[in-house]
Amino acid sequence: MKKYKIGIIGFGFIGKVHTFGYSNLKFYYDLPFEVELFGICASTKETLKKAENFGFKFFTQNADELIKHPEIDIVDICSPNIFHKEQLISAMNEQKHIYCEKPLVCDIKETIEIEKIFSKKYKKISQMVFHNRFFPATLKTKFLIEKGFLGKPLSFRSTYFHSGSLDKNKPIGWKQEKGAGVLLDLGSHIIDLVYWFLGEFESVIGKSTILYPERIDKNGKKIKIEVEDSISFLAKMKNGSIGSIEASKITIGSEDQLTFEIYGTEGAIKYNSMNPNFLKVFNKEEKCFKNLPTVQKYEESNFPGPKFSIGWIRAHIHSIYNFLSCIDKNVLAEPSISAGIYNMKVCDAVKNSEKTGKWEFVK
Repeated sequence: MKKYKIGIIGFGFIGKVHTFGYSNLKFYYDLPFEVELFGICASTKETLKKAENFGFKFFTQNADELIKHPEIDIVDICSPNIFHKEQLISAMNEQKHIYCEKPLVCDIKETIEIEKIFSKKYKKISQMVFHNRFFPATLKTKFLIEKGFLGKPLSFRSTYFHSGSLDKNKPIGWKQEKGAGVLLDLGSHIIDLVYWFLGEFESVIGKSTILYPERIDKNGKKIKIEVEDSISFLAKMKNGSIGSIEASKITIGSEDQLTFEIYGTEGAIKYNSMNPNFLKVFNKEEKCFKNLPTVQKYEESNFPGPKFSIGWIRAHIHSIYNFLSCIDKNVLAEPSISAGIYNMKVCDAVKNSEKTGKWEFVK
């Protein structure tokens, strides 16, 4: 049985989520391969010390050292996106399989650099961590759209709301200090879902908000804030539909709430991540919305069972399973790095539209 050795870069929150996913795959799926948590890279010795309890064999503070380790088959990038470009280039040059957290990189200039290497030199399997594609409810939505349940898609609305940046006195994290912003952080997720459901974007126009021009860092020092706390934009799709996308970390009362509504000539679908076990579906014949239970109905898995309620981390597990299965079968994974590249181009068009005040085409 083939064994895949994993090297993870970054052991903050999301690095631990990925570690949990790899460690527990065997409970959910009958795997035709083995997975080994082999290497971990973290920025501090203290974090590496904490990682010793998770079964890793190789520890380093140097990402390139992990990437170039001859025993590592898969590089899992969980670092802040300011480090992604160098790590992606190194991993592609080493021809390692790549599992990369969103956003792909920081800006369009870095995106073009990655695109050139990815399209011309890279021969392995890659996947972006747009894990919201891998809930049963979103998988069911994709299935219904492809089967024509909506008829012709006409309009949509998608939101992703947090409230974590409302407190002016809360010290900022790296996403505010180093330039991710809510568009790349949260907006990238719903941009990807709209892209997956409805196809390519044609043009966008948007507006963002910075709630407080200055905030304090972890040392209590006031610094200027240059990335947005919220973003709202309209989008015209190449299939003719039009809709709105909003992402915010200053929406009071929100926890981790992702929603979408899609309306067509024959039906409609609604989803709210705070109630992830059901889709709301409407068709013209019955003339009412109904709850469609999706719970844990993955065809590949019977654990803990299709009728049990689902949690947030479950989609991460299925996303990892999809990635590893594609490697094992030697088929392209979706969403690949190419989806991450396209996502960055949509984000760039949104940013450009705010500067120009005009609709901007997605190139």
